[in-house]
Amino acid sequence: MAFETILSIFLGVGLAASAGFRVFLPLFSLSLAAYFNVWELNENWQWVGSLATLITLGVATVVEVFAYLIPWVDNILDSVAIPLAALAGTAVMVSTVANLDPLITWTLAIIAGGGTATAIKGASATGRLASTASTGGMANPILGLVETTTAVVVSTASIFAPAVAAVLVLIILIVMYRFYRKFRPKG
Repeated sequence: MAFETILSIFLGVGLAASAGFRVFLPLFSLSLAAYFNVWELNENWQWVGSLATLITLGVATVVEVFAYLIPWVDNILDSVAIPLAALAGTAVMVSTVANLDPLITWTLAIIAGGGTATAIKGASATGRLASTASTGGMANPILGLVETTTAVVVSTASIFAPAVAAVLVLIILIVMYRFYRKFRPKG
C-alpha cells in the first residue's frame, strides 16, 4: 500500500511538471491512461477517463500545442496559462494520489502539484519572453517544440514509470534553478 501511494505521488508530480509546459497535455495523458485502464483514478475523478473528457482534452491539447508555435500568440497564451498550470498541477495531483488522508492529499496537491506546475510555467514564460525580446519571436516555435516534447516525455514517463518521471522532474527543476542563478541580475 505504501508503494502504491509513493508511485501515485510520483505520477502526480510528473504530470504537474508537464502541466508547467503544456496545461492540457498531461490532463489528456491522464485521461488516456484512465480510459484504457492503465491507471486508476480516485473515486471522485473517474469522469476524467470518460470518452467525452478524452475527446475534449484531446482537442484542447492539439489547439494548445499549435498555438505555442505562433510567435506573439504564445506570449499571450502564457499570461493565461500560468494560473491554469497551477490549477492543472493541483488537479492531476489530487486525482492520482492514493491512500492518503484528504487533508494531506490536498496539501500535497497544492504545494507539490500546483507549485511545481507554476514554477515551471513561470520559468518557461520568462524564457519565451526573453526569446521574443532577443529574436523578435523567431525562436519561439523552437522553444515551443522543446517544451511540448518535454511535456510528452515527462507525461509518458509519469504514467508508465513514475519513479523515472520523479527523477526527470528533479533534473528539470535543477536545470531551471541553475539557469535562473546564471542569468539573474546581480545586485
